[in-house]
Amino acid sequence: MSPVLKDKVAIITGASRGLGRAFAVRFAGEGARLLLTTTDMERAGGTVDEIKSKGGEVAIMKADISVESDTRKIAEKVMQQYGRVDILVNNAAIWFGIRAKPWHLWTEEEWDRIFSVNVKGTWMVCKAIAPLMIKAGKGKIINIASNVARVGGAPVYMPYACGKGAIYTMTHALARALGPSNINVNAVAPGFTATEASLDMSGPDKSFKTATSGQSIPRREEPGDLVGAAVFLASADSDFISGQVLYVDGGTVML
Repeated sequence: MSPVLKDKVAIITGASRGLGRAFAVRFAGEGARLLLTTTDMERAGGTVDEIKSKGGEVAIMKADISVESDTRKIAEKVMQQYGRVDILVNNAAIWFGIRAKPWHLWTEEEWDRIFSVNVKGTWMVCKAIAPLMIKAGKGKIINIASNVARVGGAPVYMPYACGKGAIYTMTHALARALGPSNINVNAVAPGFTATEASLDMSGPDKSFKTATSGQSIPRREEPGDLVGAAVFLASADSDFISGQVLYVDGGTVML
């Protein structure tokens, strides 16, 4: 059986660790040629080395998606490197270092920083890359949302939860806007996942216990649990699916 993403060109933002790294390794294994973005080239080296050791094709660049000129450079780099783009995974977001606290104790600076990357940054990457897909007459955009806006943790992660709620709306709006150009826009919404960022939090054992208590499948979610859904949404098998948010959270949120 041929890899389902054979020869497809995929951009994955924020690919140095956590979910981004898991997406990158799996997409490469499915035959995709990758352009990865990171804000820390040294930290991303392990991801690149792992992909290359398995025969994958990968390029990497430093880019801060909250800076519009950097997002334009992503578009320039993918065309220079591969001449086209088929898939965009908007994974880059601020999560590492966030700590739960009462909703009214978040600062204006924290709101601005989180929204600048998680919401505005995602929009700016789409703004830079969508014209390339429109010109090609096809493409797949996969946003990384979260179930946090639908669970009890939303008040203590207020700006992050609101930002991920905005990603739902952005996914629906872009699906409408880009559908006539044969571009599918969907989102994957994980639950509380055992990434470096989540494990770095104070009291992660308590957080995982709380998360799993609300799941239908009562075990800790791992990064590898997410990648199959992203591959499906990037593949031809999802060509008639758009504007959907696919919850991969062990059966916590049920629609």
